[in-house]
Amino acid sequence: MIAGSVLIWSFSIISLTLYSLFQLLKIIICKYTPSSLSSWRSFRSRVFVLPMGITLLACKDQTGSVEKKETFFRLNDKYPAEFSIHGVENLMQEKLNTEEKEEESMKMNCNKPILRKNKALRLVIPEISLREMRKEEYQKEFEIQGRDYSLASRRGKREIMEDGYGIIHDIMGDSKQAFFGVFDGHGGRAAMEYVVENLGKNIVSALGEVVQNGEDGQLENAIKEGYSLTDKDFLRQDVSSGACAATALLKNGELYVANAGDCRVVLSRNGVARALTSDHHVNREDERFRIQNSGGNLSYRNGVWRVQGSLAVTRAIGDVHLKEWVISEPEIEKIRLTTDCEFLIIASDGLWEKVGNQEAVDLISRENWCIQSCKKLIQVSSSRGGRDDITVMVVDLQSFKIL
Repeated sequence: MIAGSVLIWSFSIISLTLYSLFQLLKIIICKYTPSSLSSWRSFRSRVFVLPMGITLLACKDQTGSVEKKETFFRLNDKYPAEFSIHGVENLMQEKLNTEEKEEESMKMNCNKPILRKNKALRLVIPEISLREMRKEEYQKEFEIQGRDYSLASRRGKREIMEDGYGIIHDIMGDSKQAFFGVFDGHGGRAAMEYVVENLGKNIVSALGEVVQNGEDGQLENAIKEGYSLTDKDFLRQDVSSGACAATALLKNGELYVANAGDCRVVLSRNGVARALTSDHHVNREDERFRIQNSGGNLSYRNGVWRVQGSLAVTRAIGDVHLKEWVISEPEIEKIRLTTDCEFLIIASDGLWEKVGNQEAVDLISRENWCIQSCKKLIQVSSSRGGRDDITVMVVDLQSFKIL
């Protein structure tokens, strides 16, 4: 009995001594080495693990501002490079500021016993940011009525919409100069989104240099330069994705149509359809000959010829793993706009796989070139078993003619 009491008293004395030493050590650290209380100040970096497996690494400079942010995503194995950290930076800065306030509070109270319940920091990505990021990817269909064009688009059976479009009006301040494009991505949205953002700007930039140098006869080279620059810049990202493109440039009463891949441009002239582009498929003898001469392999699978057993088109922007054979150089057609030139149809292959050129022109003419005509074309293609994404743009040529 006595031995037990002695043991309890001994344990209590030891515990009290250790607690006193711990408090003394805390006071010494707080007084002489305050920066060591903060792992943030010691290492000047912090890792944040957010929902959906996103990891953010932030670094601070001497002024306390965030100077570098890196992201390591794993949102989806199929689309590893499609997440933007837009909208997260403020949250990350708020977390850092919160930590520093806690540090100051610790310093002010370091001589007092700290009795505080630790709470998990609540860091949430705003839902609106994610909705905006993913809206275009998952949106089933939409339509736009523009100044000189109508457009309708519908996502196919895939989860992700891979079609896109681009429009630039009033080039160099001239209302009769404009750029229109429809783009069809494959292997994800990365290439398509890059083309939407950059192809038109690169063509207009090259066009400006040509005009400045008084070389109006070199407009076709400016278009090729725009395609080439877009392709080269995207390839530097080393993303295995690609995009077909069909574009129309209107300038000084002339129409320059270019394509790489199987998006198509069709002109209506007095109600008669004329394809201004030729699809880049392996069944074209000249394309097949070009690929075979460069050492490429062609295979026939499920009724479709493919380059290196994977891609059905022979020209596209991107496709870094096939770039030796799948080139980005467009074919260009130039025509002078005359009074009988009515409208253009620019569309992804999801339309042309099920609808013929003349049939498309006839339907657009009956529906007065409006959004409803674009939607009707999409409905016809879908009713015939079309499963691909479809984007249809109709451009009214009346306002671009030089009378």
